[in-house]
Order: sequence, then structure tokens, then C-alpha cells
Amino acid sequence: MSFKVIGIVAGRHGGNSEILVKEALSAVQKAGGEAILINLFDYHILPCTGCESCTMQMGEVAQDPTKTYKGCILKNRDDMDTIVNVMQTCQGVIVGCPTYDLAPSSLYLTFAQRFLAYELAFRIQIGAVKKDPHTVAGLIAVGGSCHDWQTLTLETLQATMFTQSLQVVDRMLSTRVGRPGNVLLHPEQIARAHQMGAHIAQAIQTPVEQRTWLGDPNDGLCPRCHSSLIYPGDAHWDGITFPFECAVCGAGGNLEQQPDGSYRFILAKNGLVRDRNVNEARAEHLNEIIKTRIAFLERQSEVKEQYAKYRAMSFPSIPKK
Repeated sequence: MSFKVIGIVAGRHGGNSEILVKEALSAVQKAGGEAILINLFDYHILPCTGCESCTMQMGEVAQDPTKTYKGCILKNRDDMDTIVNVMQTCQGVIVGCPTYDLAPSSLYLTFAQRFLAYELAFRIQIGAVKKDPHTVAGLIAVGGSCHDWQTLTLETLQATMFTQSLQVVDRMLSTRVGRPGNVLLHPEQIARAHQMGAHIAQAIQTPVEQRTWLGDPNDGLCPRCHSSLIYPGDAHWDGITFPFECAVCGAGGNLEQQPDGSYRFILAKNGLVRDRNVNEARAEHLNEIIKTRIAFLERQSEVKEQYAKYRAMSFPSIPKK
């Protein structure tokens, strides 16, 4: 079977992120796949303006399928449209991203926060994308210290996967590699990146319904997405609550201490009802956005006077160059 994998690097040219993604792509080629590579530094990507045009359009089309979805208002002003349209023809994605302060780089976040306008399940539903590529993903986070200085990176990368319906099958943390090329002194990390590429190829060549996690089985606490970010649960929009939830995928359950003193996150019977990996669960979130918008429009007169007050309010700023 022919397949294509795109490597996306959000770090400097010749840096550790790029080296590890290239190594992973070499394993994809070895398995018979086509590999392409982009470095986000080479492209013009505007930040999301928060205009809500995409979600409002999606809501309108959801309520009236005769209407046309025009997509992101920025799509003709930068390279985002071109990149995502290629991504949505690939069967695999491998992301390499540096960590500067616990979380992914701002370059990657600028890129990923534009994903919502290209929500894959919605684009398939309206016919903008003709075929579901059933894409799998591998994530590589790179940092100069240990996990304690990268605690939000892999989890944040995973949180950007949902709108593209990307199934993460492997992830790795590259540590103690602060300088460009530093990872070359860690052959075990190079080998791990190669293994990730092999895992991506393996997942692609596995029937969709049989695909599963191929990374470290002991990675993280959540049995669904392997995140370690578990927090005390809050009431959902419809009142559903769990004692604890995964901050990344939304799985619900409870923390249970094991005989050896460690903890496991045990899913509730309905613990995947808000699973962000599932298109239907994300569609319910769109319904929440639609209801919020309708409720706001119905009460606009109540905020009109206060809105004028804050629009008129001004303070000294910093001169521009």
C-alpha cells in the first residue's frame, strides 16, 4: 500500500527537532512510504485573530446545510491553507517541536491554533475533503533539561491534534539537548526517533479499527491518550461530572493508589463520553458554541451600554518603532 507522511518541524534549521524528525522520516521511507518535510520557519503563518468567523460559519452550516462554508478569513493572506490541505492528504504526521519554557514553541502554537478553521471531520461532512485520510501522528518534544522543564509540551502538542482527527500512536521526549546538534551525542534518542517513524508506518499499514498505542506502555497516567495531566473534574455543559479528568483528551474516571504506592487513572464506565478523540464528542462541543452564541445574541441589548463604556476607555501605551 502506498502512503505519505509529512514531517513538521517548529525548530531552527539544523536543530535537534529537525534532526529527530528527519530520522523518523528515514524509517518511513525504509518502510516504503513517501516522506515530505516542512520547517515552519520557511512559511508565512498569521496568528488567529479570534474573529470566530470559522465557528460561526460552522454553526450556520450545521443549522442550514444549504449555506456555504468559506473557511478561515486569513486563508488567502498566508501559507496556512496550502499546508493544511496537504496535511489532510497524508496518512501520517510527525511533529518535532522545541520547548523553551515548559510548553511548545510559539511558532508551533501560532500554526496549530489556526487548525479549527480546517476541522477535518466538518470538512469531510460538507464535502470540502473528499476522503478521510485516517491520519496517525507521532510527537517529538525537545528540550535542554529534563521532563520537569517540559511538563506541558507533549500534552499541549496532543491537545492540538483533535481538530485534525489525528490519532497519536507514539510520542517521545528528547531531553538534555540544549544546543543544535546536541542530540547527536545521544544515540538512544536517535534510535527512538527511528522507532517512532517505524511505528507510524506500522500504524498506517494496520486496519483503522485495529490501530492502537505503539509508544511506551508506561508513558503517562491516562489510558486513553497517555497524558499525565489529570485534574479534579468539573461539571460539564450538560452536568456530567467525574472525580478526575484527563486535561488533554477529556477522559473521566478516578485515581486509585496501587499496592506499590503508585497511582493509576481508572476510567469510569462512561468515561469516554467526552473523549475529544471522537468526532461526535467534538461535534457536541460545536453545539455548545452555537448555544452560547444564540444566548448572547438574544441579550445583546443588556451589554450594549457597558460595551460602549469599555470601547471608549483608553490608557497610555508603549510607542511603536
